[in-house]
Amino acid sequence: MSGGVRCGICPHGCVLEEGRAGFCRARRNRDGVIRDDNYGLVTSLALDPIEKKPLRRFFPGSKILSVGSYGCNLRCAFCQNYEISMASGGQADAAYVSPEALVRKAAELRPAGNIGLAFTYNEPLVGYEYVYDCAKLSKERGLKTVLVTNGYVNGEPLRALLPLIDAMNIDLKAFTEDFYRKIAGDLETVKRTIEQSAKACHVEVTTLIVPDENDAPEEMRGLSRWLSSLDRRIPLHVTRFFPRYRMTDRGATSVETICALSEIARESLIHVYEGNC
Repeated sequence: MSGGVRCGICPHGCVLEEGRAGFCRARRNRDGVIRDDNYGLVTSLALDPIEKKPLRRFFPGSKILSVGSYGCNLRCAFCQNYEISMASGGQADAAYVSPEALVRKAAELRPAGNIGLAFTYNEPLVGYEYVYDCAKLSKERGLKTVLVTNGYVNGEPLRALLPLIDAMNIDLKAFTEDFYRKIAGDLETVKRTIEQSAKACHVEVTTLIVPDENDAPEEMRGLSRWLSSLDRRIPLHVTRFFPRYRMTDRGATSVETICALSEIARESLIHVYEGNC
């Protein structure tokens, strides 16, 4: 495109002409600057157990105010939250909540066990500026900030954000480039995000097991060995797929498969959790 501006948040590097939105549907060229069009537009807000993120080894037993917007920079056919992740601004049922109001609400919920904010439900990093502004205020108030992310982000914006982040759950959706090509991402970017983040904050990893897609024992063996090369103590959540969105052509992952793959992961990792069993 002529006269476009390149977005630097993720490897898609969308070049956007004035008024155009990127692949994620949440970032747009406005007056020659790429901005998060979903800034402060909240589609979901709930006080959740921290274990639901899932984070099992970060302030267990606590709660966290979980917030979502709209948009995503991957295209998973099995997305569990596609109503918001695949929505654009005109489609999303959202209300504006300023960073100040959101952090104030989080602080007010401390007596209910709240430790801070979790950006989740859709891909939070497509709303990078809002996450950054909220995380900065959250740290000033002594609250924790958590990201639940697909990890498909460029190194520079990630490095700028990490000093404000206390914990992350990062999706490692598979351990093959072929799988990531199907969802419009790449494995090496996500691996780099995990490696970089694990040096800066508490990190747990989730792998959703999709039948006939990423359920091979050798793939789990490779994934868990690589993760253990960073730190054997990084928790891995091995979770079940359920038919959803554009992938209703197969049944849910069997509990037996989850258990078998979890045992393989335990050959390399200390903390392995079986999700949705």
